[in-house]
Amino acid sequence: MVFSSLLFLFRFLPLALLVYYAVPKGWRNLVLFISSLIFYAWGEPVYVGLILFSTLVDYTAGRITAYFKEKGNQKCAKGAVLGSVCVNLALLGFFKYADFFARALQAACSIDVPEPGLALPVGISFYTFQTMSYTVDVYRGDARVQKNFIAFGAYVALFPQLIAGPIIRYKTVAEQLNERSESVNLFFQGILRFTVGLGKKVLLANQIGMVWQEAAAFGLDSLSTASAWIGIAAFTFQIYFDFSGYSDMAIGLGKMFGFTFTENFDYPYESKSITEFWRRWHISLGTWFKEYVYIPLGGNRKGPFCQMVNIGVVWFLTGLWHGANWKFVLWGAYYGLLLVMEKFLWKPVLTKLPAWAGHIYTMLAVMVGWSLFAWQDMRDGMGYLAALFFRSKAGLWDSQAAYLFLSNAGLFLAAAVGATSICRRAAAKESPARRDAIAVLYVAVIFTACLAMLVNSSYNPFLYFRF
Repeated sequence: MVFSSLLFLFRFLPLALLVYYAVPKGWRNLVLFISSLIFYAWGEPVYVGLILFSTLVDYTAGRITAYFKEKGNQKCAKGAVLGSVCVNLALLGFFKYADFFARALQAACSIDVPEPGLALPVGISFYTFQTMSYTVDVYRGDARVQKNFIAFGAYVALFPQLIAGPIIRYKTVAEQLNERSESVNLFFQGILRFTVGLGKKVLLANQIGMVWQEAAAFGLDSLSTASAWIGIAAFTFQIYFDFSGYSDMAIGLGKMFGFTFTENFDYPYESKSITEFWRRWHISLGTWFKEYVYIPLGGNRKGPFCQMVNIGVVWFLTGLWHGANWKFVLWGAYYGLLLVMEKFLWKPVLTKLPAWAGHIYTMLAVMVGWSLFAWQDMRDGMGYLAALFFRSKAGLWDSQAAYLFLSNAGLFLAAAVGATSICRRAAAKESPARRDAIAVLYVAVIFTACLAMLVNSSYNPFLYFRF
């Protein structure tokens, strides 16, 4: 079940909200926990046991860690954290990477290693990182241990951000789990933010995603350079509106239930460098790797060489986190190399570039990155890259490129505007009363338009559904 579905919008969400606000406050975490498990079980009931097991492991590890810290036994406390990390990584490794490593061993050593062929549990990359950060934060003293299993279970399985984040660290919502204040104003803010995300997903991501599908279907032998750039521009917008739209919906849903989640996107396509881009894109993932991998490895405290190694480790893991495929490893290595180059070689030049030049450089680099990310087969991705850089058998421009561009120019313009902060800055200039009136009108119009699209269209993918 995804947020941009009629089933979720008209059945699951209204019923979950109705029950949540009908019960006393002391029961609301239980309602969230149960409704989240139902939400998860709707698509994959077999893996409900997995998320419950992960919840139990980290709840227990947190209690043990806190107990031994209170007794002054750091060794046993650290052992509990290590146990939690090992169990979580083992689960993630088995369900997400078993086939990948089996194929790698077969290729490298000519060993016949059976592939389990297991379906990837939805959201395992997200909730595994959340639960691991909990035990680490308890050990560090950054968060107090959660003694209520229901409250902790609600945190792990919380359906608004279960499938695709943002990755919510426990210390961010610890107080909200125990005591949160729901209000009419916060609920309306949630509706508005959810509608913004729904509009991004249904009206922009889905529509421009069909342009990408059309360009990719041309075939590499008949793809002109212009068609390749139009296609990857479409994918660039699709993945942004798809993922940031989902994050907006998650943040909006959180507000409806009284939670305030951290932001996950900050108009990344306005960036003037790749370093800035990754501070604005999937913020929660970047923050997680910084706090739990980069800084513990030494960060930038041990000299330039160690810093480069640490960046390389982080980006190898970031690429692998996105999927069990060599293309993701290559994609992570690509960004790791760019970030090292920016930090140690290009920084003097980048700081002197005009803003427009920085934007162009960044977007070209990002689009090249997405051309690696978009294709299931790495060879197809390389072929697409060749077409982008004037090695196309179909030439620079053809009738297919003209058709793609002219028939979708308005959509690309709307996407370009929507990917910037223009609308937010314009709204900030209005009076509060006028902003509220515009918000009500926006919700009514966009929600109605989204429903019309969902009823009449069968194309409603979610690119980060199985990460």
